Amino acid sequence: MLLYMSNGSAGTKSTPLHSVSVAGAVVREDGRLLAIRRADNGTWELPGGVLELTETPEAGVAREVLEETGIHVEVDELTGVYKNTTRGIVALVFRCKPSGGAERTSEESTAVDWLTPTEVEERMSEVYAIRLLDAVDGNGPHVRSHDGRQLITQR
Repeated sequence: MLLYMSNGSAGTKSTPLHSVSVAGAVVREDGRLLAIRRADNGTWELPGGVLELTETPEAGVAREVLEETGIHVEVDELTGVYKNTTRGIVALVFRCKPSGGAERTSEESTAVDWLTPTEVEERMSEVYAIRLLDAVDGNGPHVRSHDGRQLITQR
């Protein structure tokens, strides 16, 4: 996938800037899903972050999950592509299996927990819960857009 990024110049049509992030939908053998409570805003989300220029999406997912949770993962497959239309962020979500480490918080997370699908729906906003639930439904990869608060219905 190629993303063209440009600021454009005066008098020409500008191509929108996008940021690419990656997130891990880490599924334990008992079906529980790894989630963090973010330190910056207190919301529950999947572990993840901005993809570095020199890394593959799979390496980025493994790095972000480890940094934010202390859990090492094996990356299985892409389960969804999600665009925040307000902020211009494209998130690639990968289903992962835990392969070691121990849960711990970080500068970016104040809590790390293994949630049931019902707990995911209760603790997370819809735009983040759907990413975890999509990862376990077996019907992906999903492509969805949202405005930061709610999913945008696609026709």
